[in-house]
Amino acid sequence: MPLVSQRVPDDGGCSLVASLDNVRNLSTVLKAIHFRDHATCFATKNGIKVTVENAKCVQANAFIQAGIFQEFKVQEEPVTFRINLTVLLDCLSIFGSSPMPGNLTALRMCYQGYGCPLMLFLEEGGVVTVCKINTQEPEETLDFDFCSTNVINKIILQSEGLREAFSELDMTSEVLQITMSPDKPYFRYKISLLKPSTKALVLSCKVSIRTDNRGFLSLQYMIRNEDGQICFVEYYCCPDEEVPDSES
Repeated sequence: MPLVSQRVPDDGGCSLVASLDNVRNLSTVLKAIHFRDHATCFATKNGIKVTVENAKCVQANAFIQAGIFQEFKVQEEPVTFRINLTVLLDCLSIFGSSPMPGNLTALRMCYQGYGCPLMLFLEEGGVVTVCKINTQEPEETLDFDFCSTNVINKIILQSEGLREAFSELDMTSEVLQITMSPDKPYFRYKISLLKPSTKALVLSCKVSIRTDNRGFLSLQYMIRNEDGQICFVEYYCCPDEEVPDSES
């Protein structure tokens, strides 16, 4: 049992308890959606979803399944709170982004409920650090209503190919047009909204690109962590301009 597990107070009153032998399996996925300071966390018995949004035009979701953790308990679901993601990532890397050879940073995370801070107990090489991060009232997140039955284009490809394509783009341009079919409609997206998704692209091994009949874009990234487990990150992005009904 990791030392950190032995030093944490009784968690019987906690709404959420989660333990990891390797904190990088969490921090890596969270970095993939870190393009704003604050995030909303939703925890159920299936795992944790962390959501980041910007200007009601783009949304990123990181899905960390319960099976990623060595211990994962949710007393009453869903557990929801808003947190400063920048501060959380700083705390998760408090021992440094690269552990000493042979050492891993273990994590135990406890949240007692509404109004309480998120407690982090991190241990590496016998040294334990305790962090308290204030939580906030969760804000209502956008519902992009991206339904599979309305998908009109879908491509699944190895991430390497898309990384090469993105590396050749002029990121100073204002918009990017994506054509996945010889038939209209074609859609344009603000490059400024797509830029954050390249963080997930760099970490991923596969990506699914979908557009629906409204022109909304979904980018689903499959990310394999250091233990070979799979997590998913999804970006939603709205089109830059309205498409005339005659082209829809």
